[in-house]
Order: sequence, then C-alpha cells, then structure tokens
Amino acid sequence: MKLIEKVREYLDEIQKNDQQGDKINAFLCINKHALKEAEEIEKKKARGRLYGYVLAVKSNINVQGMPVSCASKVLENYYGSYNATVIEKIKREDGVIIGMTNMDEFAAGGSGENSSFGATKNPRVLDRVAGGSSSGSAAAVAAGMCDVALGSDTGGSIRNPASHCGVIGVKPSYGLVSRYGLIDLSMSLDQIGVFAKNMEDAALVLDVIKGKDEKDATTLESNEIKLRNLKDIKIGVLKIKGVDKRVQKLIDEKTEEIKKNGFNVREIKIEHIELAVQTYYLLVFAEFFSGTRRFDGRRYGYKIEEKCGEEVLRRILGGSEITRAEFLGEYYQKALAVKELIKEEFAAAFKKVDCIMLPTVPGLPWKLGQGAKMNLEEVYAYDALTIPANLAEICAVSVPAGEIKEGQEEIPVGLQVMCAKNQESKMLSIAKMIM
Repeated sequence: MKLIEKVREYLDEIQKNDQQGDKINAFLCINKHALKEAEEIEKKKARGRLYGYVLAVKSNINVQGMPVSCASKVLENYYGSYNATVIEKIKREDGVIIGMTNMDEFAAGGSGENSSFGATKNPRVLDRVAGGSSSGSAAAVAAGMCDVALGSDTGGSIRNPASHCGVIGVKPSYGLVSRYGLIDLSMSLDQIGVFAKNMEDAALVLDVIKGKDEKDATTLESNEIKLRNLKDIKIGVLKIKGVDKRVQKLIDEKTEEIKKNGFNVREIKIEHIELAVQTYYLLVFAEFFSGTRRFDGRRYGYKIEEKCGEEVLRRILGGSEITRAEFLGEYYQKALAVKELIKEEFAAAFKKVDCIMLPTVPGLPWKLGQGAKMNLEEVYAYDALTIPANLAEICAVSVPAGEIKEGQEEIPVGLQVMCAKNQESKMLSIAKMIM
C-alpha cells in the first residue's frame, strides 16, 4: 500500500470513529497537511527508516504549526513555533505526523478524564477510561488510527494507558530521549516514549528518537536499539501490596507459563519501594509548580491559575507549599534522598537478575466518571507499580498479558518488564520473548 493511501485510510478511520457521534476522543487536532506531506515523501528517491509509518503525537510535545495545548484551556490557542527534537528526528526519517492526541491536562492525571476537552474512551471497553496521562496516544494505537504514537511518562503515563488499552508502551531510561520541546510535568522524571502494536515498531521508533542532544543536557549516548535472541535470562518477580486479586492471578499464571518456557524466575524485593508514591508526588508537585510559573499570561496563553482544572490547581497549590523556604529541606530534599535510595536498590537488584517483572497497574481501568467519586489516595495509588522505574531512572515497558472478563467485557491487563538504565535492547527483547 502506498503511503498516501495509508494516510487516507487512517484519516477516514479517525473521521469515522473519533470525530463523529459517540467518539473515542483520542485526537484533539488532525494534521491538515498529512496527505500533502505523504505525497512529498513518495516523490523522494531515497527514503528514511520511518517511511510508511504514520504517527500520532501527545499534545505536550511541540510540533511546528500544530496546536500544543497540553489539553488545557490555558494553551488552547498556542501553536508550536518549532519542532521538538524527537519530531525533527521523525520527520528526517520520513515519518508522517497525523495529529495531536488528547491527554490529562498538563499530564496531571492517570485516567485521561482530566482533559479540558473531554475524556478519552478506551477503544477496547468504551465505557471505561483509557488511562493517562497519555490517553489519546494509547487509544489511537489501540483503535487502529495510526501505526505508532508518542507519549510522555512521568510516573507511568505511557505504561498505564498501554496496559488499559492492550498495547505496548515503552518508557525509556532517563536521558535516552531528548526532552527538548516537551512541556514537562516534572523535569527530573519525564521521558518521551513510544506506543506500538508490536515490538519491532517500538524498537525502531525508539532507536530513531534516542540519542544525545545539545539542547538537553540530561541526554546520553546509546547503542543501537534492536531486538536480539537472548539466552539464560534471569527474571526477578516483584510483588507489591494492593494489587487487585484478579490482576495478580493473571500475572501469576503468566509467570508460570514463562517458567515452563525455560526462563529462570525468582522472587525479589526492593526494600523501600513502598515509599515510592509519597516520594514521587512530593517531587512532582514541587517541580510542576516551578515549571508552571512561565504560564503567567504574558508571553503565551492565559494565566494558568485562572483557566486550569481542579487537578492542575491542586498540584500548583501543593507545590507552592512544598517549595516555601521553610519547608524546602523538610520535604523536597528528603524526597530526593529517598529517590537516590530507590535508585541504588534497583541497581543492586540488576546485579542479580536481567530484568524485573510485575503488573503494570494494580487494578482495572475504572468506568468513565467513577474517578470523581474515588478518593485521591486510591487514584494516586494506580501509579504505585510504575512510579519506581521513573524514580530509579531505568527503562520499563508494558506489554499485553491477557484479559479479565467482567460481565460481557474483556478488559486488557498489562505486564511490566523493567531493565537497568540504558538496557532498552535487552528489555524489549525479553518482553517480546515472554509476550
């Protein structure tokens, strides 16, 4: 199939299932130049590595000429004046951007319900949330509206919706992918990553967007990311309290299946992992508050406090308190110390095992609207299994593990695989072997 025909098919699919009637609401904007761009690529004699790929982009990543709203009324009239480094790399390799996807406002949320433009529906179970904050990107891939999508992951924002929507979601190691052009939630935790239908596509796109960038001092050099045949793999199984019994049962069954296939599997422990959620939110609130001071209504958009939703305002107010001079050492600095402790514990664990395996999310995606009735502790606890990878700065991927039947619905559940920092090739190879 020619690229132009493929783009046209995706545009028709989006028009039919995302923009009309009982829509999924995965996209906030469609690239009106997508067909023209595909036509220009078709004319080339030498084509890039992403020729034939159609990608969606989370609405907090700058794409020149397209709305970069962060799904917020604060930035609803802001259009990207430049391309993020990852977008430059994708375009250089002839990938076509089809549109900008829905998300929790400013990436503050884990369900996709906090968007100022309405919640994203889960394409697999339409009456449930798609997960967040990269809800639209996960839904777009799951619904067959693009080949691959970009998201950002602060504490699970790629892996959580990947699990809920039954697709692959990759969070790279901190520093592997440039954050230049990302409107981040938390500068010390965020990473741009990939949603895909298969591991080959995930590995290819990640290899294209990775690498050192002079515009982002946190970036690091990396070897080529490619799938390999591995032997004698040691898998560490991590069990954390609070996981839904049905989810844990499914993961346990998957673990037994992996054992029968000849993998060396054993249970491991990370001593301070139960402090992860508290540590994470202290860091996020403080860093988010600091980052939002630029949204003062003078340079672009509106003053954030005047237009934002409830969850964003909660994090701004919380961060304002945490960063007061008298509290800075008491909260933020202590959270940084615990982050280092968790990082060291994971590094020690990876000297004994090749990867760590656990559920992606402790429960099933809840029904649309139910999040408003849940207490904050319950909502934030949905990140308990994904947050540790961000604190430890390691790579992690969620892969489909199966479904749980509830009434007439078959609800996807994700299995998470973590590897040491800068070990993406190993991680994706192991994940493919156990899928």
